Amino acid sequence: MLFTGHSEHTIDSKLRLAIPAKYRNHLSPERDGAAWYCVPWPVGVLRLYTEKRFEELSDLLPKSLLPAKEQADLNSRFFGFAERLDMDAQGRIAIPKLHLELAELNSPEIVIVGAGIMLEVRDRAAWVAARKQSFAELSELASRIEAKQGQ
Repeated sequence: MLFTGHSEHTIDSKLRLAIPAKYRNHLSPERDGAAWYCVPWPVGVLRLYTEKRFEELSDLLPKSLLPAKEQADLNSRFFGFAERLDMDAQGRIAIPKLHLELAELNSPEIVIVGAGIMLEVRDRAAWVAARKQSFAELSELASRIEAKQGQ
């Protein structure tokens, strides 16, 4: 599934987040799985992957009984912080408190951003404050990435 757009939401007092209907209504348990994987990221973001997408992407990583130290460190850190979250009947997932702390998401006011293969959970005030600048820099960012890929 391709996630696009954004939606303003809140995280409730029980640390539950409702996956917006505009995303949830397009999910298929057979194609996407029944759960989400949540990964806190060091730039103030929680990354949400459908169960199947997370498993597909993890299968792309090198597999070894004796991984190099750097790969072993990455695996233990990344997968050690990742959590599988079941969605309840109302389409909510319970966000781990540690994830909110690590991503420094201190306000319940958040925005859920479609980021292609995943959803991102961001602080709403920070998103609103940065969106005009982010939009203005969009073409330059795309050009830099294209230039790197062409190397």
